[in-house]
Amino acid sequence: MKNLWNQTDAEAMVKAYAAKGVDRDLALRVYTTRLLGGDPRLVLHGGGNTSVKSTATDLVGDQWDVLCVKGSGWDMAVIEPAGLPAVKLKPLLKARALDKLSDEDMVALQRANLIDPGSPNPSVETLLHAFLPHKFVDHTHSTAVLAIVDQGDGSRELIAKVFGPKMGYVPYIKPGFDLAKAAAEIFDQDTSVEGLILDKHGIFTFAETAKDAYDRMIHWVTAAEDYVARNSKPAAARASLPANLATPAEIAPMLRGAVAARYDEGRVERMISDFRTSPKILDFLARADLARLAGQGVSTPDLSIRIKTGPVVLPAPVAGDAAGYRAAVEKAIGDYVGDYKRYFTDNDARDDVERTMLDPMPRLSLVPGLGMFGHGRTLKDARIASDVGEMWIEAVSGAEAIGDFRPLAKSDLFELEYWSLEQAKLAGNKPKPLTGQVALITGGAGAIGAATAKLFAANGAHVVVVDLDGDRAAAVAKAAGNNSIGVGADVTRPADVRAAFDKAVDVFGGVDIVVSNAGAAWEGGIGEIDDALLRKSFELNFFSHQDVAQNAVRLFKQQGTGGVLLFNTSKQAVNPGPKFGAYGLPKAATLFLSRQYALEYGSIGVRSNAVNADRIRSGLLTDEMIASRSQARGLSQSDYMSGNLLGLEVTADHVAQAFLHHALADRTTGDVTTVDGGNIAAVLR
Repeated sequence: MKNLWNQTDAEAMVKAYAAKGVDRDLALRVYTTRLLGGDPRLVLHGGGNTSVKSTATDLVGDQWDVLCVKGSGWDMAVIEPAGLPAVKLKPLLKARALDKLSDEDMVALQRANLIDPGSPNPSVETLLHAFLPHKFVDHTHSTAVLAIVDQGDGSRELIAKVFGPKMGYVPYIKPGFDLAKAAAEIFDQDTSVEGLILDKHGIFTFAETAKDAYDRMIHWVTAAEDYVARNSKPAAARASLPANLATPAEIAPMLRGAVAARYDEGRVERMISDFRTSPKILDFLARADLARLAGQGVSTPDLSIRIKTGPVVLPAPVAGDAAGYRAAVEKAIGDYVGDYKRYFTDNDARDDVERTMLDPMPRLSLVPGLGMFGHGRTLKDARIASDVGEMWIEAVSGAEAIGDFRPLAKSDLFELEYWSLEQAKLAGNKPKPLTGQVALITGGAGAIGAATAKLFAANGAHVVVVDLDGDRAAAVAKAAGNNSIGVGADVTRPADVRAAFDKAVDVFGGVDIVVSNAGAAWEGGIGEIDDALLRKSFELNFFSHQDVAQNAVRLFKQQGTGGVLLFNTSKQAVNPGPKFGAYGLPKAATLFLSRQYALEYGSIGVRSNAVNADRIRSGLLTDEMIASRSQARGLSQSDYMSGNLLGLEVTADHVAQAFLHHALADRTTGDVTTVDGGNIAAVLR
């Protein structure tokens, strides 16, 4: 492993933080923490921790000896000084004399001694950092070190062989007070060691300077890498693969549907899927013993928070056998869920602690021949699962190269996955109404489309903004946030529509909600209008909606979790205006299209509804159009825009709220919601 310390960069960071009142020790602590956090082979997504012992002044001006330790939730790769909250050191050291300390009391002790009470919770391994006497302490879950420690009964001997007497050995103990005391006692037995190897867990190094502690981490991780490289066994036996593999896009929707958690009353918790592949991933997934390795569990206990007890292994998919593969996927997921429920029941029965089982769905699916899918309630979580999967493969490959992958037993893993401290974090993480769902919006760069994208993203959905103008679609997606994406497409071209849905599958794994919103209006007397213009209007204002809906239903069927179709039909569908027939006629057809989908696909859980809006300032109803329509009705522009029973102008935001209402109304289909401020002539009878 390359040592990335650069004295010039380190001094530059010291200087930059000095201008903000941060001292040299803390600045260098931030610098080396980022070096460690920037390499996924060392730490991933909030894992690992570092500390520095220093002094700090509290809010009333008193100075204290403190431990600045990584705060819970901070990513070491991008950490700032605020991510290393200062805790008074003396009370932490006094805790070592205690015989026992519960996790809850440990957290209370640490929070009670924060210099800044507004700081994040200090790391669960704060006491271990405190009990070691060194100024700088580093901790990672190096995949190379895990390859050494994730062995069978002979792991202690192997650890001694690889690391020698300069690294202390700590048997596995769940992180917290007990581990801190044990690690400190082992260090006291030989204070010359440069670090500690934690069986089934990871590595600590320490020193009086930030550079020395970091150098030692890189040195000992490299020693582990070198041992694996020098002592690797011949390649494992390979499994045979079908000659004609299906593509990831062909199986992603059915897999996404299979890992959706279903509850009473028809409630479904969907997940986002992130596909990942590479030569290294494919090589590992080709192993004949893949199922055995996946069944062993995670390479370090921390990963149980991300991928539960480990990945699920699916069969390699054969092209053209969708029905057969669906059955195979459902069986594999069903077996995984059954195993997980037994794992929970058996381990939960060991004590009287009240626990609620987490959803039993896998967070990582391995597909030989293709790659792997990370699953999560958000795209971020799905990507984290994929990242963890890559490092799991790295650690397992190393462990198998020199022996047999034997990680922590699942009975011990249970204590961490259902740890009260982790449960508290999860309890505070309340999902939004559309969390886990993917919404595709056509005409997404227009006023109504943009307002809807923003509102849906704010409510937890990942949005695919589809518009003729790809640049504007991307801009709207960026403004909406929540990892939304923009796609350029002409919805009157079936190939473009299919490509937009394919993009949604590629990025998110599928689609759950479709807002078919694209449209445009042309004026002219119906008896004189050019036939080509009328046909053009039908292509955009009717046939494109049909094409969009067909693609949506195709995915809804594959996912098997229902779905939502929402159509922008306009009041012209029921209350035609003069010289607006070219627009109203196809819109009327689209209104009945929405009802036809409600009729034919309600049996598979698809809800189809329409929004009947009127006089919304947008790309369709431009200032010029407003002037023309108000003149046609003999009204001023102001009276035209507020010409409704409420006397209020209706905006794109109000239409977006109607679409959101329908997305959440899980017992409503075949409905038309009017958003026009009140127009008796447009009321449906």
